[in-house]
Amino acid sequence: MQGTILIADAIATNRIALKVKLCAAYYHVVQAENMEEALTCVRDNPPDLVICALTLPGGGAADLCRALKASGDSAQLPVLAIGNGDQAVDRFAALEAGANDVLLKPLDCTLLLGRARSLIRARNAADEWEMRDDTSRALGLAEPAAQFTAEFTARSHCVIIHSDSAMSVNWAKHLRPQLRARLTLANPEEAIRAAAANGPPDAFVLVLPQDPVPATAALRLISTLRANAQTRHTGLLVVQLAPDAALAATALDLGADDLMTEGFNPAEMALRLHAILRRKRMTDQLRDTVRTGLKAAVFDPLTGLHNRRYALPHLDHIAEHALETARPFSVMVADLDHFKGINDRYGHAAGDSVLVQTAERLRNNLRGMDLVARIGGEEFLIVMPGTNLADAEKTAAAICADIGNRGFVVPGTPLPIHVTISIGLSVGPMEEEGRPLSSEALMAQADQALYAAKTHGRNRVNLSRPAA
Repeated sequence: MQGTILIADAIATNRIALKVKLCAAYYHVVQAENMEEALTCVRDNPPDLVICALTLPGGGAADLCRALKASGDSAQLPVLAIGNGDQAVDRFAALEAGANDVLLKPLDCTLLLGRARSLIRARNAADEWEMRDDTSRALGLAEPAAQFTAEFTARSHCVIIHSDSAMSVNWAKHLRPQLRARLTLANPEEAIRAAAANGPPDAFVLVLPQDPVPATAALRLISTLRANAQTRHTGLLVVQLAPDAALAATALDLGADDLMTEGFNPAEMALRLHAILRRKRMTDQLRDTVRTGLKAAVFDPLTGLHNRRYALPHLDHIAEHALETARPFSVMVADLDHFKGINDRYGHAAGDSVLVQTAERLRNNLRGMDLVARIGGEEFLIVMPGTNLADAEKTAAAICADIGNRGFVVPGTPLPIHVTISIGLSVGPMEEEGRPLSSEALMAQADQALYAAKTHGRNRVNLSRPAA
């Protein structure tokens, strides 16, 4: 099944006709006769989409939308209303209350199914981002949710793409007072170039020509916008100057976020753009939260170095590559000497400052291709691909000198703090009993060498026995 759709309509024949069309497209259909039944169905077995009549016993489509938005569990549930051409007031009220669209009878099956596919696809994508966001929040990696405000709308940028510049100017004139976002105009040829030069807007309004042939050609721009790295997440409202159900369904399948099939209406366009901007704001924040969570998962927040979670798989990768290419690589485990004494004497803020400066000095002594990671409190892992024993030893000695010969200036201390570092070094790929040592074994060799460096006076580099 492609998903579950709830049909809410008091008239049984309407429900049956819709069910036949949707079941033929492999949707699972549940039914409700009034608003109360619909809300019960949503609560007990949440569907992927609600299709409801504009008027229902116990409340209309607008009331149903408001009730769904009031519940956290169903606030993002898409709603598609169905009405008659003489219900203009009810239609606009439903859109204002949060309905994604209102289709008018007689229903075109192509457009109905196109709308259903588009809304369920968008809902599933949002659910995936929300699940990742929930994980980030559970790990304490998420930022507080930002609110969609009038100020955000005012900062938003929308571009009307239309081949008729005079009509675009007229539309923008009537739309600006209701939308209050920055509006610019572009023809289809300029839209991608302008986004590349000035940054992507928050939403595009793509106007299809009245003639079906150029309108079909204009649809290619949707694929271009969605394939472009800069504009793939930009909201997209498609406007038809002449209704064409097949073109409308194609536009939705290609990636349009919303659709106006009856030409320009400034109040309706402002409503739809507000909804697009709100959804974009939400999904952008979800992506940012997940991106922040992923970054936090592999980076040490204090020093900005990679952490153990990232470093160990990366060491495995380098070891595998070294075996394939027969090129050496070095592994160092470095540890600041008597670091606990720094914390005890000068405080943890001073200790943190020393760690941050140590990370910077380590980076300055390594190449861009080398890995340096903080794998413990004052312990660091360094991996240098393509590096033989002599070069690795020279780099390790330079690190010891850079740490030990220059004091650390930290807040609250009148004189620089003297700090030294000990380093254990191993070089791979090595063999033991005819088999190459694993990355874990190489790291263990370096760790044993570090222990020996600590035992023999600290502030020195010690080679693991197999490397020596």
